[in-house]
Amino acid sequence: MLEQIYELSDGHDLPLAARGESSVMRHRLRAHHRLQEPETEVDRASDEEVIAMFLACRSARDRLIVLLLSRVGLRPGQVAGLCRRDPHLLADSRSLGCRVEGAHVHVVRRQNENNAWSKSKKSWVMPVDFLVVQAFDQYALERHERLGSDGGDFLLVNLFRRPLGAPVSADAIGELCESLSRRAGLGRRVGPRMCRHAMASNVVDAGGKLDEVQMLLGHKHPESARPYLHPAATRLREAVNRVPSPRELGGEGAR
Repeated sequence: MLEQIYELSDGHDLPLAARGESSVMRHRLRAHHRLQEPETEVDRASDEEVIAMFLACRSARDRLIVLLLSRVGLRPGQVAGLCRRDPHLLADSRSLGCRVEGAHVHVVRRQNENNAWSKSKKSWVMPVDFLVVQAFDQYALERHERLGSDGGDFLLVNLFRRPLGAPVSADAIGELCESLSRRAGLGRRVGPRMCRHAMASNVVDAGGKLDEVQMLLGHKHPESARPYLHPAATRLREAVNRVPSPRELGGEGAR
């Protein structure tokens, strides 16, 4: 019966150091079947929820955080780890030594003092639209009013509590989302991951391809982007409506 459940082998193939001092024959057991525990499914934040959270923000900094999560699709660690040199918001950034066209943000994995870092091992560029650029501009004015030219190299810092100028943490971004969900009266907690899922789904609903979502999310493999896709109900209905009916296939008068 053990042979049906386990793969049996002895220790002769092990290195000498791993066999032990005893010369007694030992058997090793390895299960033939392993139970795969499914990952917890993460829902997407709806557009209405994101807008409500955005309107519930009390500062330009918080509005920028919501957009970086829901419209750019960054993880909270990536948002908290951004430095002031990472956003390039000009139409032409060659004067900054960057050849990437249009406004964009560089996502770089680095070891930060606030323990915020990018999960992806590679660095990549995220294009941003005018709405995000405008949010950056408003935050820059707000930050200058509170800190002047101080505040260090981190992009997102404390403006309303001490220590002023200290970088925000990834946990603080999660707490912000929880607070905004409550303040907006959403009836559930919309977390940073749900905002990231919303961004990926919106790209596909707007006609984007899976390889585009993969690159935008910073994934190494295309299949890694699939769990982030939550097709809109209208897109599913349109997909069904595009299938020709038997009457159309059979010509006029067909039953």
